Amino acid sequence: MSTDGLKAQVVFATITGNNEAVADNLVEILTDKGLQVTKSEISQTEPEELADYDVAFLVPYTYDEGSLPEEGLDYFDDLADVDLPELTYGIAGSGDTFYEEYYCMALDKFDKQIQKTGAKRAGELVRINLYPSPKDKERLTALVDAVLKEAQ
Repeated sequence: MSTDGLKAQVVFATITGNNEAVADNLVEILTDKGLQVTKSEISQTEPEELADYDVAFLVPYTYDEGSLPEEGLDYFDDLADVDLPELTYGIAGSGDTFYEEYYCMALDKFDKQIQKTGAKRAGELVRINLYPSPKDKERLTALVDAVLKEAQ
């Protein structure tokens, strides 16, 4: 799988640091595969920037009973207005299984929102309980592989 010249953006939101760890894992995996990677915090990022990338990974956390990250609400709202038919994306993020039916619900909401852009999702949503484990890194690697395969 040739990744020469492919550019990736990893957009994350975090309070506890768990999701930044998920984002850092993705950056490491992508970098190891030879991609140019930009990591950015969601409140410091505009959805239009995604048009400059071949692949993207959204890494939102779920707050309380299924709420989106407050600092990511503008990004979420603006995302629906961007046209990204060339983009392939994956979604991963941490949550807390304590919240049962609300566990990682923001991932589903971001998935529905970015689909409005015409972007193509590859791989399954990767739901991580709290801090990413070595097993979670394997799942993130599988997600990256699926996204890169689809982007070829």
